[in-house]
Amino acid sequence: MKKSTAKPAEKYLTEKSFEKAMFSIAKSFQKIDDRFGTIEKTMGEMVEVMQAIQEDNREFKHRLIENDITLFGHDKKIQNLIVRVEKLEAKVK
Repeated sequence: MKKSTAKPAEKYLTEKSFEKAMFSIAKSFQKIDDRFGTIEKTMGEMVEVMQAIQEDNREFKHRLIENDITLFGHDKKIQNLIVRVEKLEAKVK
């Protein structure tokens, strides 16, 4: 078991101890500021990715709507052709 000698606490606040404490506080604030900068950068990248995904979704929905309209038009044409063929077959018989 090691014995440690207690460092006597200073009774008064000296300019040197005050500067040391302020430097330590400023250093910790700088670390926090750096972390917030990293978080801000990451959040910015996330927003860009989310906007790209949203734009892709819009394009996908637009294509689905176009395809649905096109399919509806083709189905309508096919039904008209079926009716015409049935009428022609009825005339031939």
